Amino acid sequence: MSSLPLVSTAAIGRSVAVATPAWPSLVFERLSAMPKLAGVTSASRLEVRPAPQMVSSGVREIDALSGGLPRGCLTEICGPASSGRTSVLLAALAAATGRQEVCALVDISDAFNPHSAAAAGVNFEKMLWVRCGRLQKQSSPQRHRNTEKIEKIERPVKQGLRVVDLLLQSGGFGLVIIDLGDTPLKMARRIPLASWFRFQRAVEHTATVLFVVSQVPCAQTCASLLLKVSGKKLSAPSCQLSVETSPAHAQLLDGIQVQGELLRSRLERKPAGSVTTAFTTKVRAG
Repeated sequence: MSSLPLVSTAAIGRSVAVATPAWPSLVFERLSAMPKLAGVTSASRLEVRPAPQMVSSGVREIDALSGGLPRGCLTEICGPASSGRTSVLLAALAAATGRQEVCALVDISDAFNPHSAAAAGVNFEKMLWVRCGRLQKQSSPQRHRNTEKIEKIERPVKQGLRVVDLLLQSGGFGLVIIDLGDTPLKMARRIPLASWFRFQRAVEHTATVLFVVSQVPCAQTCASLLLKVSGKKLSAPSCQLSVETSPAHAQLLDGIQVQGELLRSRLERKPAGSVTTAFTTKVRAG
């Protein structure tokens, strides 16, 4: 079956004049004549978000590395056990209470040691200590052991998340710390990203520093500042060891060399690559 040609053979080789319609300019004139939408600001007139105020973390080397801790943002410090993360936590608490700011510590694993905090210079009159993980006694003796074990792990985290919501909504805190350092990794990673996003939005436009301590990064992209620490013990405790006595918890934190690494920063002084620093912990005498 034959088909008709789309172009005539007589028109091949001849120039054909095509008239261009005037509709593009007409559409442009109609769009430019449209009234501006109410409440819509052009991108060129948007104000640049001001840089957050930075406060001291209590560790001079960390302040030189990151500029301090940003207010109205979520800061996360992660590291394994005996990496120096507790020393940084106590230093941040001591610095904040030294500025006469009210602080709150949400202790998920009930691992906070008041003697170590006192040795670090924390002012307890300016601090709220929330201990999670207290199980309520059940009247029924027929309770499965597996259920108790699961509840013992999940309950502290659920309590801590609810407490953080209440603290951020109430306001008035200069520093709110979430200590997930001793929380099992499986449970810490199960915290939904929506919770961290909610915390980030709640602390935004406030003077509160939201500080998270964990083994691995948990807040993900919600953290404006992410630090990783690793440490090793340089010297033995200063006290005399014997069979009957053991060193105080605060003395175990003395003489630890901590290596800090800046993994993420959404601030103006964002580094081109990973930046590290080092410092040695020291317990205050007396």
